Amino acid sequence: MMDSVATDSSTPSSDRPDNKQRRARRTRMTGAERRQQLLDVGRTLFAAKGFEATSVEEIAAKAGVSKPVVYEHFGGKEGLYAVVVDREMRQLLGMVTGSLTAGHPRELLEQAAFALLDYIEEYTDGFRILVRDSPIPQSTGSFASLISDIATQVEDILGREFKGRGFDSKLAPLYAQALVGMVALTGQWWLDARKPKKAEVAAHLVNLAWHGLDGLEPKPRLIGHRKS
Repeated sequence: MMDSVATDSSTPSSDRPDNKQRRARRTRMTGAERRQQLLDVGRTLFAAKGFEATSVEEIAAKAGVSKPVVYEHFGGKEGLYAVVVDREMRQLLGMVTGSLTAGHPRELLEQAAFALLDYIEEYTDGFRILVRDSPIPQSTGSFASLISDIATQVEDILGREFKGRGFDSKLAPLYAQALVGMVALTGQWWLDARKPKKAEVAAHLVNLAWHGLDGLEPKPRLIGHRKS
């Protein structure tokens, strides 16, 4: 009798107690692991569909959990999105500012360009989220404010370079915004184009930036009819 119960083919294999226990063991996660899983799932969905089109139900389904689990960890979709954005902004800012280690200004430009392109290549979903307008306030600000933070790092470098060349160092913030904005906008285009290769994109960016700086006029003039 016992043998017949153990081998009863009418009981689906997935419903047998031993299989249920194994499945439970496979899916059980620590709180930290579950939180990271939800962040990964949320980042993928937010990148593909945007904040508004992504629902808590979809996040929960992709993670294989119930909706209350998402609320327990993040308080809802807004909380999850905020953490995803904050982490991505810190990652990008850290990669760019951490790359500025060379002594020569041209190599610094190369390092900054590579850092942004590296981030786009390695954290594509994160960059897609960052360049969208955030529907909720972020503790780390917006993508525009992040670019401004990076420009502040470049501003100090340009200020020293301007002073050494006899230019007005007070204009360094303007040029820093222009340079970083050029790289950031090109990065957004390269996000989907992915051609030419990363090193070639970096070389062309630095070529334009450096040779533009190399031939910089101390007092630039306008040649068109409009003067104000």
